[in-house]
Amino acid sequence: MTVAEGTFETQAAATERRAWTPTQMAWRRFRRHKMAMFGACLLIGIILYVIGGAFFFSERDANYNDLSIKLSAPSREHPFGTDGTGRDVLARTIYGGQISIIIGLCAMVVSVTVGVLVGAIAGYYGGVIDAILMRFTEAMFNIPQLFLLIVLAKFLSGKIPTFELLGRSFSGSVIVIIGVIGVTSWMYLARIVRAQFLALKEWEFVTAARCVGVKDFSLIFRHILPNSIAPIVVAATLGVASAILNEAYVSFLGLGVQAPTATWGNMLDQAYHHLDTEPWMWFFPGMLILLTVLSINFLGDGLRDALDPRAIV
Repeated sequence: MTVAEGTFETQAAATERRAWTPTQMAWRRFRRHKMAMFGACLLIGIILYVIGGAFFFSERDANYNDLSIKLSAPSREHPFGTDGTGRDVLARTIYGGQISIIIGLCAMVVSVTVGVLVGAIAGYYGGVIDAILMRFTEAMFNIPQLFLLIVLAKFLSGKIPTFELLGRSFSGSVIVIIGVIGVTSWMYLARIVRAQFLALKEWEFVTAARCVGVKDFSLIFRHILPNSIAPIVVAATLGVASAILNEAYVSFLGLGVQAPTATWGNMLDQAYHHLDTEPWMWFFPGMLILLTVLSINFLGDGLRDALDPRAIV
């Protein structure tokens, strides 16, 4: 290949890159991140497991007690074995996984909503409003999340009755855990969004929008916020993993999601007295928690690199 031909190919590649949309460039960067692709595939597999498994096992199967087969080792009939009351561990990991993932997603939605609102308002308006909101954010940092989660789960979960939703029975403790995790994990995101708004509100496109009479609400949510979406997506992704782990912590202590609702966390609590003799009771839910959190963290790292506009395509 001659120098001229190499130069021509380089110019052609550069011209092609300029024709890509930001979404296409992000997708190309994400595809090159091998661990992110592995994490995405693994997470899809876990989601298919907890959703697809519901077509083979009912919630009744997950909660059905048969003391005659309690603490049975994995077999053809019960591939993951049974627990201390004869319930099928495979069915319980399916339905418990649904609740664990729902808790993670719902807590993330609460956290992102509060964090984006606080950060956007503080960064856009500045001044006294910024000072008040940031002092409130700093005060929230001093609240120990896990301690608050344990205390409120202990005293409030029993006061909220079990409810039915989409054919599933949910313990009232689910609402408590989602609320506590959501309202105590938004502070880092609020700071990130505030920093983005402080920088972006000085850009020319915001000044031009103000000149043509665009209202503050539209400036915040239609002009500035879409340009701050990258760190929000990354924080939201990692927030799901953090919420799943926090739920597992308190459920393992027996203070999280209560019966009849199963989660991976309270399955570990039920396996506490059988660590040496019946390892299948803790191995399968523990492994699912590990793989889920690991896949989400890999996915978050890939999204962070893919959404970085300074990264090479």
